[in-house]
Amino acid sequence: MLEKGKLSIRQLTILVMLVTIGDSILVIPPSTTHYARQNAWISTLIGLVAGLLTIYMYSRFVKAYPNLTLIEAIQKAFGKWVGTILSFLTLMFFLVVTVGSMREVGDFVISEMLPGTPIPSVLVLFILIVIIATRLGIEVIGRTGEIFTPMIIILFLILTVAIIPQMEFVRMLPILEDGIKPVLRGSISITAYTFLEPVVFLMFLPYVNQQQKITKGLLQGCFLGGIIIFLTLSVSILVLGPDLTTRDIYPSYNIARRISVGGFFERVEALIALQWMLTLFIKVTLFFYAFILGISQLFKLKEFRVLTLPTGLILVALAPLIAPNYTYYNTVFDNYWVYYVITFGFFLPLVLLGMAMFRRALRKDLKSRN
Repeated sequence: MLEKGKLSIRQLTILVMLVTIGDSILVIPPSTTHYARQNAWISTLIGLVAGLLTIYMYSRFVKAYPNLTLIEAIQKAFGKWVGTILSFLTLMFFLVVTVGSMREVGDFVISEMLPGTPIPSVLVLFILIVIIATRLGIEVIGRTGEIFTPMIIILFLILTVAIIPQMEFVRMLPILEDGIKPVLRGSISITAYTFLEPVVFLMFLPYVNQQQKITKGLLQGCFLGGIIIFLTLSVSILVLGPDLTTRDIYPSYNIARRISVGGFFERVEALIALQWMLTLFIKVTLFFYAFILGISQLFKLKEFRVLTLPTGLILVALAPLIAPNYTYYNTVFDNYWVYYVITFGFFLPLVLLGMAMFRRALRKDLKSRN
């Protein structure tokens, strides 16, 4: 194997949770509320159920393709030529997720924290940390997730409790005013953006040291991440209402600006920024790592770390070019990205599992005849 490190089940659970949260803390509330309005919390629960079912499907992947990453499984299932094409397209998916997430980092920092700062300078600093983490390996990334998680949970709880006085439950009413259709449309968005992107873990499941407990680790991580997203979106609606949540680019960040407890605990938006940067760092690192590892497996390289620096520099160049402005990026994100994620996050693993089950049934049939 190119990667010699191992993940524990606890580390797997934590990493799945952090990837599920990812950038969703800031960017998901406006997207889902745009469709479901005050019922976006229902969309989140529907998306969580759909996400858990999809994550369970990922866990079956281990038995269908033991000790194989997603790229290796594609090549085994589809053969050399078709498998190479599909592998390349899957790697492009990992790359686009990485570039898009880095663009979000750049836009957020220069618009909310450091106005006037050139995007490339922010991206260079960010990608250098990602490169270092990737070169250290999956085991170090898992331990990093263990260190970050208590901080993320504590920050989340502090911010949620501090904003309780400004919540008004009337903002969640009326329930299902326009029927179930807008709620279902909102659930598609949150399922794709939040609960299908953990498909990246199909690149790392062979490195989990307790293969028999993978299902438990994946489901627990997805559930915990889903609960945090549910609470984040619910708080956004309870504090801002559906209209402001939809129009605000970063509703969670601006909610943190409203916090004022006793006249001394206020202006704590840096805490939500820190929380978001930590979860996004883990997400970008794992997608970047999956791309590098997949390229190395596709081209039968003996070492993947040599690709980290040149690939990182390419990402820094691509991130500002992926969209001319945030409005364009948001339009693509809302209208087209969902289908892209569903293709690689749901249909591709489903087809691979279907082929494995068909071949297994065929072998059993042949054995019974003999």
